[in-house]
Parts: sequence; structure tokens; C-alpha cells
Amino acid sequence: MKTLQSISQTLKRWQQTYNNQSHQEYPQQSYSDTDQNMGTKPKWFKFICKVHPPVMILLSVTTITGVISYRYYNQPELAAGTIAPNTIIAPEDGSFIDYQTTEELRRNTRNGLLPTLKQDSSSTDAIKGVIRERLEKIQQAREILLANPEIDSGILSLEIQQYLRATNETQWRNIVENTDNLATLSEANSLFGQAIEQLIAYQQRVDEGQFDNLINQIAIHRSNYQVAQSLLTDFPEITDADKREFLDLSEQQWREVRDLVNRVTNRILTQGIPIGLPEAIRIEAVQTHLSNRSLSPSLEGALVSLISSNLRTNLITDEEATRVRAERAAEEIEPIVVTIQANETIVNEGQQITQADFVLLDNFGLSRRSVNWGGVLTSGALTGGALVVFMAIATKRTQRRLRRRDQFLWWLLSISVPVISLFDVGYNSLPAVGFLMSSFYGPVVAVAHVSLTAGLTLFQTGTLGWQYLASSYASSILAAIIASRLRSREELAFLGGGVGFTQGAVYFVVTVASTATIGSLWYAVIPGTLWHGAVGLTYGVIALGISPYLERFFDLITPIRLAELSNPNRPLLKRLATEAPGTFQHTMFVSSLAEAAARKLNCNVELVRAGTLYHDIGKMHDPLGFIENQMGGNNKHDQINDPWESADIIKKHVSEGILMAKRHGLPQAIRNFIPEHQGTLLISYFYYQAKTQAEDNPDIAIDETNFRYDGPIPQSRETGIVMLADGCEAALRSLNDATPEQAMAMVNKIFKARWRDHQLDDCGLRYDELPIIAEVFINVWQQFNHKRIVYPKGALEMKTSK
Repeated sequence: MKTLQSISQTLKRWQQTYNNQSHQEYPQQSYSDTDQNMGTKPKWFKFICKVHPPVMILLSVTTITGVISYRYYNQPELAAGTIAPNTIIAPEDGSFIDYQTTEELRRNTRNGLLPTLKQDSSSTDAIKGVIRERLEKIQQAREILLANPEIDSGILSLEIQQYLRATNETQWRNIVENTDNLATLSEANSLFGQAIEQLIAYQQRVDEGQFDNLINQIAIHRSNYQVAQSLLTDFPEITDADKREFLDLSEQQWREVRDLVNRVTNRILTQGIPIGLPEAIRIEAVQTHLSNRSLSPSLEGALVSLISSNLRTNLITDEEATRVRAERAAEEIEPIVVTIQANETIVNEGQQITQADFVLLDNFGLSRRSVNWGGVLTSGALTGGALVVFMAIATKRTQRRLRRRDQFLWWLLSISVPVISLFDVGYNSLPAVGFLMSSFYGPVVAVAHVSLTAGLTLFQTGTLGWQYLASSYASSILAAIIASRLRSREELAFLGGGVGFTQGAVYFVVTVASTATIGSLWYAVIPGTLWHGAVGLTYGVIALGISPYLERFFDLITPIRLAELSNPNRPLLKRLATEAPGTFQHTMFVSSLAEAAARKLNCNVELVRAGTLYHDIGKMHDPLGFIENQMGGNNKHDQINDPWESADIIKKHVSEGILMAKRHGLPQAIRNFIPEHQGTLLISYFYYQAKTQAEDNPDIAIDETNFRYDGPIPQSRETGIVMLADGCEAALRSLNDATPEQAMAMVNKIFKARWRDHQLDDCGLRYDELPIIAEVFINVWQQFNHKRIVYPKGALEMKTSK
């Protein structure tokens, strides 16, 4: 009876093995482009991904060469600047327009034309207001002086009165204290001496009271004069001598001076003061308007200081008028026409062909246009060299096998730039290329790609439009360096703004630097700057918009896509948390271990996080087949009591996980974690259970491959880390009171077992890195299992109020 039971079990296992092999839904993991989710791709895309690499290289070289060599396909042998091999005679009369020379002349006219200026009313009003304020302050100061009691000019002359009220306190005290004994000083030919002489003369004519009254009046004049001067302290452009000039004027003179200041100011502002006008010219202009006015030199100097120091620029560029005038001036230039009579010599043998000669030769069909094979071969050599350099950089910097779909995407992005340049639209797609290449392949590969593409495009276009290429190249470098570091669509949107600003700013700088005069700045350069800035921003928006489609179509991953896939609200993750909660908790702990190790080893943390979250989604096909979901209930495998069938259930979580991942459109980089985290590990529990049964029944044959996962073993450092974290998770969870040393010993034992089983041979992890990973795992385990304070019993009881 026991033998029959064993035979029945053996037949059952064979039948299950046959069914699994005949109806296996997931083949061995392959890394060729032809095996990875190609069923949903168009036929042309499948064909491209199946072609042999040399065919793809040949396609890239020939197509890019064909585009950048277009100017060599119909190139004149006898072009301007070449030497005529023989004397060429005009076959007939001819009159032809030299379009190139005409356009260059018109462009130079537009760029070299001085801008049209117009008066800025706000600036003009502000200048007039400042000068009006100055005149009003002087008027207020003069009104203070008008309140002074009059002193008869027969007593003191007007000149002496003005001197006495303005003299300093020391001199005034000397005059007052020495009026009784200053006869000898009166001999001095100065205002000081004249003042003393007139005071002594008055003192001798009147009694002491009248003389004291005069002194008091002078003191009042001095005090009021000090108050008047204090009103003018806010005028730094006016010296103390200038202030005395204005305060000493008579009312009639002051009215004339005030009107004169207003007239001169209005005339100068009406003529206009352009930006950058030197101060010396402004002063000279004021002096010219004040000449022939019968002013004393001191008063004229005061007026020049008052007016010129407050004059500012009041002319601005009238952009529209300048543009219209420039276009009108360019249109007024008649087309340059080259004429010749029949049988006249166009160019003699050995002479250099001029532009006019070339116009005649080309229109007569004598320029010998043909394909310049030398130029085409040069283009091919440059393209091939650029391709070799780029592939060397990409192979070294891209930490995974380069797929042909990657090469196809590179080709598409590369050829887009010279194709757009063919149409001479004044811009190209370099910013978008840098944006996308950086997001998909990293900054080094992106910088190399845009630099080589820009170089080929410059060879294609020559010096024509190099300003456009320089600005787009600068913005593409910015995008290439930064895009891969951003982690949200919002940050990428800000980068698009930075790309637009950079492109506009660089275009402004290179255009101004290459322009002969600054006259074209406001009506030509500024609009062009705004336009190129908008183009750069537009390409940033385009790249941001098409990025998700390229990610899906070419099976690419970016930090942003990985962050989106790691959202716990994704359908698969929500199902995992609901249908297999134990597996979900297992996944979260494995993720914590793997992320910490990946960060320590400078691996792709975002990829590890996303890959770990999906590595066990296949367990949803039979959640109770895995102990973490049994929640202490009966073990399903005890009821099955067949290690082969149990092993098949365990192994099936890999194949089912792959199917789920494909149905939900997960990228291949994420799907790789599902089989690789198990590699070809032995399902040891059921293997040894089968061996136990085989010991009791010699008829049962044990094939170890039936108890090993199908693999492949980890192919990247990231999947290798997840394999180690997955293997340690259950063991670390089972440790409650273990010391860190005991936990470390257990982790190292698991690591050595994986290493000896050759599970880590292809992932790139070195043996000396395993202790680093083990230390990280122990640190994370300690954080999850930290000791808590034991609360006293009373602290846990609910307090009730009495």
C-alpha cells in the first residue's frame, strides 16, 4: 500500500512538471531586445530592435552624414574666393541680382542704424520738478531776508551790508569790539576795512544809542541770514558762494535769473539728453545757453552748477520707430545687380573669383556645380568619429547593457537637430535633447551627446547662424547637467524656465558681442532675445511632455517615473497591501534594508526602492501559500504534504509576478527584480523535506533543479542588494533579544551562503563590500527593534476624577 502511494505521488509530480513546462507562461529571463515585452510594439520598431548592431551603426552614420552634408550635394566648384582655372567668357548678355550681397548690405544697415529716440515725459517732468524745488527754496530763503529792518544805504552801502550779514562770527566780533580804535585799519583796501571805516564814520556822527541800534539791526540781519542759509543745506550741488550769489540779488535781478533758469532748462530738455552723455558736454551746453546774458562770472558759475547738476537723461529708444526706420532704410537699398555683355570676360585665368564673378558664373551655369565627395567623406568621418567617442562614453557611464532600442532613441534625438537646421528656422532642438538624454541616461552621457551633436550641426551650417547654435548649446548643457538630478515634474518645469532664460541671455551676449554698433540693441537684439528665450522654454515644455511617452515606448526609467511607481496608491501596491498584508510588511522592511545599503554603496536608490516594492507581487496569486500571510492559521503546505507541489507554489510567485508586472506596464528594470531577487536559490525547506521522504522510500528520485528558482541570478548591484536584504529580512525579524554581534554573525552567514552558491557572480558586488552591507542591515534592524521604556502599571490605568 505504501509503495502504491509513492508511485501515485511520483506520477502526480511528473504530470505537474509536464504541465508547467508545456504551459509555462514566463520564459527564462532574457536581456535581448527581442524578448522583452515586444508584443505591443509596432512592426517597424521590432525590426529596428532585431537588426544586427553593425546595421544600426551603418544606419546612424549614413543618415546623419546625409543630413549634415546637404551643402555638398550641389556645391559650385568655381565659388567666390577660388582661383579661375581658365579665362571664362560670357556667352550672352546678362543682368542678375546678387541676392547675397544685397541681403548682407541690408542686414548691416539694419544693425548699424542708430536708434530713434523719443522724450521720456516722466523723466522730463522729474527734472523740471527738481529745479523748480530748488528755485522755490531759494525764494523762501530770500523772503526771510526781506523781513529784515532797512538800513539806510547812506549809513552802510549795500555791498557792506551784504558783507556784514554773511561774514563769520569772529570777524563780526572783531568789528564790533574795535570800532573805537580802528582808524589805522581803515587804510586797508578790503571789505573788512571798508566796513570798519563806514561804521566809525557813522559812530562819529550819531550818539551812542543810535549806533547801538545800528549794531542790533546788523545782528538781526546776520541771524536771519543764517536761517535763510539753513534752508539751502539740502542742495549739495550749490556751494556757499553760490548761495550768497542768489541771496544777494535784488528782487528784479532774482526774477530775471529765475526766468532764465526755467527757459534754459526747458530748451535743453526739449533738445533732449541721451543716455551716456558726458557731464562735460552737459555743462558746456548750459554755459552756451547762458552766454551773452550780461551775468557776472560768479553768478554765471552758480547758475551753471544749479542747472547742469540736476540734468539727467530724458531720451529713451523708440523701438517701434527705430524698427520701422531701419526696415525702411533697408528696403530703400536697391538690389545689387551684376551686368555683363556677351563675349566679355567674366574672370581671367589665375584670378580670384569675386562674389560678382560668381553671380555671373552661377547664373550662366558655368560654376560647375556637382557633388563634393571630399566634403561628404569628411562629414562621414566626423560622424563616425563622433559616434565612436559617444559610444565609448556611453558604454563606460551607463551601468547596464546598452540595448538596441537605446541606440535607436539616440539616433532619433541626434538626427532631429541637423534636420531642423536644414530649414534654417533660427533654432534647433538641442535643449530638448539635453533634457531627455540627461533624464534617461545621466548628465555625462547627455553632455557628451549634445556637445558632439552641436559640433556636427556647426559643421553642417558653417558660421551662418552660429549665434543660434551657441545659445541653444548653452541651454542644452544646463539641461543636461541638472535634469537627471530633479525628482518632480515641478522641478523640471522650473528647469524649463532656466533653460529659456539661459538661451535668451546667451543669444543676447553673443549677438551684442558680434554687432558693430549698439544701435541695433533695442529694436533687434531684445526681440530676438525674448524669442529665443521663449523657444528654449518651449523645448523644455515639449521634452517634459513627451518624456512619459518615450519612457513607456522605449522602456526607460527616470527618477521621476521611479518615484511615481513607488507611490503606495499604485494599483498593484494597493492590492498587495490588501490581499497579502504580511507580504506587504515584509516588502516594506526589505525596502528599508535595501535602500540604506544602496545609499551607502552609491547605487540607484530610487530604482532599489521601486524594485523592492514590486519584487514579491507574484505572491498575490496564492497569498496563503506563504507563511507571512497565514496570520497564525493553519499552514497550507501541511495539508498538501507534497514538497514538490509546495515548491511549485513558492516558485510560481516569480512567474506570476512577471505576468502581473507586464500587464501593468512596469518597466523592464523593475521587472528584473522579481526573478533576480531569488536567482537560482534552493527552496531548502521543501528540498530537505523531499530528501526525508526519499530516505523512507528509495523509489523517489530527487532532482535538485525542481527545488531551485529558474533565475537568472542578479545581474545588477541593485538586484544583488535586494537578494541579500530579502534573505536577511525573516532572520532579522525573528531576533528579539539578540545582541548586534549575534545578528551580525547571522547576516554574515547568510551572505557567505549566497556567495558560495554563486548567486552574486554577475551582479558586480565585490566580496569586500559584503561587510559594509551587513553593517548597514544591522543598523536598520536596530532602528526597527529599539528598546522601549517599560511603563509602570499605574501609568497605564485610566485616572478617574473623584
